[in-house]
Amino acid sequence: MVCGGFACSKNALCALNVVYMLVGLLLIGVAAWGKGLGLVSSIHIIGGVIAVGVFLLLIAVAGLVGAVNHHQVLLFFYMIILGLVFIFQFGISCSCLAINRSKQICKSRSSTCQMCGEKFLKHSDEALKILGGVGLFFSFTEILGVWLAMRFRNQKDPRANPSAFL
Repeated sequence: MVCGGFACSKNALCALNVVYMLVGLLLIGVAAWGKGLGLVSSIHIIGGVIAVGVFLLLIAVAGLVGAVNHHQVLLFFYMIILGLVFIFQFGISCSCLAINRSKQICKSRSSTCQMCGEKFLKHSDEALKILGGVGLFFSFTEILGVWLAMRFRNQKDPRANPSAFL
């Protein structure tokens, strides 16, 4: 059997969606863990991370069900949603990587003065670069998911009726 055929595309799409499900569950777990230990006190941050995890989990379940059942409509919407998420995530990731720190003026007479804002910007700049890199990595896996879903959607199931359309 040739890799790239129906079974290979189906298995690759299923594996990618299982990875997305694990990442979604990891996001939800990390948010709950951070809240439980009191590391993060902002309910907005916790809610945002949980919302992203649930959204990713739902998209992954839809992709997995579409791949297992070779469901044309579900795979079509899966491709569209992943494409839109890619555009959104790629834009945010690129802006995180290209962040430019603003310099603050030190009012002290010594030249070693470092303001709290400057320290915060330094650490947030590093964190946003890491976040941007992780976001770019996942945005490229989304392109892989769109390509696999499109390829799998257009393949004919070898077990199906030969006179069926797809």
